Amino acid sequence: MSPDAVALAAIVILIFPMGYFFLAAPAFLLVKLDIPPVTQLLRGMFSIHFLMMSVAGVIGTVVFAVTGRPVFAIGIGLLAAFAVWGRRWFLRQWDAQLSARDAGDADAVRRLRRLHWGGMLANAMQLAAIVGSFPYVAATAT
Repeated sequence: MSPDAVALAAIVILIFPMGYFFLAAPAFLLVKLDIPPVTQLLRGMFSIHFLMMSVAGVIGTVVFAVTGRPVFAIGIGLLAAFAVWGRRWFLRQWDAQLSARDAGDADAVRRLRRLHWGGMLANAMQLAAIVGSFPYVAATAT
């Protein structure tokens, strides 16, 4: 496989977890977050999403560095770093709100929903950036 095809494959690999999360996360807008199994499932989905993006981002960074595309390697590396940092931060915030909800804080569910919306928005922006960069990766592949 040529380096150009490998670079395009790396972009596609990055799109898969983002696309799945983009389609799956809005379904949780239809249920209340005061139901413990729902919030645990959504927490798990966010955790796995961040982990998948970390792994896919590291792989993408290496692929772009090896194929001689340092600008793309830096961009994907930043995405991977954001996923590593974001996972820690997000899960800490989520767990704090779960504890507050379980302690009887009425606003905790609203803050959980805000975290949910924020996570979906961050994923959508990253997905748009990756999909938007696809023509540039394809253009440098020729």
